[in-house]
Amino acid sequence: MSAHVPSDKSLLEVQDLKIYYPIHAGVFLRHVGDVKAVDDISFDIRQGETLGLVGESGCGKTTVGKGIMRLVDITAGTMDFTRRNGETVDLVPLSRGEMRPIRAEIQMIYQDPYSSLNPRWSVGDIIAEPMRVHQPKLTLAERDEKVAWLLEKVGLTGEQAHRYPHEFSGGQRQRVGIARALSTNPRLVISDEPVSALDVSIQAQVINLMQDLQEEFGLTYLFIAHDLSVVEHISHRIAVMYLGNIVELGPAQRVYENALHPYSQALLSAVPLPDPSLKRPDRIALEGEVPSPLAKPSGCPFRTRCPLAEPSCAEEVPKLQELETDHFVACPIVARTG
Repeated sequence: MSAHVPSDKSLLEVQDLKIYYPIHAGVFLRHVGDVKAVDDISFDIRQGETLGLVGESGCGKTTVGKGIMRLVDITAGTMDFTRRNGETVDLVPLSRGEMRPIRAEIQMIYQDPYSSLNPRWSVGDIIAEPMRVHQPKLTLAERDEKVAWLLEKVGLTGEQAHRYPHEFSGGQRQRVGIARALSTNPRLVISDEPVSALDVSIQAQVINLMQDLQEEFGLTYLFIAHDLSVVEHISHRIAVMYLGNIVELGPAQRVYENALHPYSQALLSAVPLPDPSLKRPDRIALEGEVPSPLAKPSGCPFRTRCPLAEPSCAEEVPKLQELETDHFVACPIVARTG
């Protein structure tokens, strides 16, 4: 787990967040339904911490990140962000223009280091672009100096600023992406599967770099991934998502060693162990397929695949309940049976 000790203060508080994508069909393009990508979730991210957000592909993790950045429309809910000047602002009702200065404080590291960098721009221009937008008073010389400094910070050299993305390896490109995200001195960095496109040997280097930068600059991360072993290594707390809902939220080590929700347990049982001599718990194979977010089951979204499911699970979506200190689970059966 990350050695950096976060504060108890929330940097971002998300309440009852819903992000639905409307579906239109027919000649008159009538509204026939919604893809419930994020369906009424609440969580907070504390200052200086890494919150890991995990789940299978299509569960809504990336949509949460895009929602915080306001790159997608929010259907309902609030997102209270504490700015550098101490002011707390709800990001949901903000227009594009109102959101622009806040984007300097919330930056994103993208999943694919190959498509997230403009191939026609030099690495220096890519890193300097957010400074041009958010720090227009910087002179060209000051920008160049900061670009060189950032490249050094992420393990590259200032001389490489004149090179183009195709001249770098995948791991080096992701370092450029990290330098770009840090160029506006952000408070919150949303990392959307930042190592999933990289070789395993390079993944560890990038993760360690992110931890070092967090230590040095007091950064706060929302770390989105489907690989639980990576998330456990970097995160202070872990939120497990299933079909648009958070089903478990708690300290990383506790969730990893003693997951309480049946979905979290199944997810963890699939993590490969690095040492073949270690005895692993039996693999939990879930029945059936993940339902479509267009036709979610009533009540608990996991009930159609859950080994503990009862008829009452179809009645309402379970809310997160605190079963141990700071460890929340959305399952009344687990809460009842302990």
